[in-house]
Amino acid sequence: MDSDALKALQAPLKDRYRSEPGAALVTLRAESNGVDGVACKLDTSKGMIEAGLHPATGGPGTQACSGDMLLEALAACAGVTLQAVATAFGVKLTKSTVKVEGDLDFRGTLGVAKDAPVGFRDIRVTFDIAGDAPEETLKKIVSTSERYCVVLQTIQQKPTITLDAKIA
Repeated sequence: MDSDALKALQAPLKDRYRSEPGAALVTLRAESNGVDGVACKLDTSKGMIEAGLHPATGGPGTQACSGDMLLEALAACAGVTLQAVATAFGVKLTKSTVKVEGDLDFRGTLGVAKDAPVGFRDIRVTFDIAGDAPEETLKKIVSTSERYCVVLQTIQQKPTITLDAKIA
């Protein structure tokens, strides 16, 4: 896809969202259901995934780990956004890699140390790109990708999260 094709694809959406801001609000959903053992099944748009404990918490390592899935979602979102931004800039990337690493101290999630955080302590996102544009343009593509990556912005901005329990 080139810049003109992307703009043509998105133009009617942008026009609609300008004239009808409510049309831009879309609710995405995910649901998991517990299964035998310490696991759950998640029905994704690409099929069923079984998630379980990470090996560092006693899991077998044969199931998806939600921490890995979070980093994978960030890498996927940043990668797609990078491609879209480069396309919008009219730049052909010859290298387009996004690497995401996160550090977890499993003492926190296992309740071993009260001072250990539950969750990622640090997350590193590395854009490794090359293309048919000057270095300044490539840097602008990266910074624009950071600005418009939904998952990255969600993690950085910390949205309001409402928890509810329905107990039968």
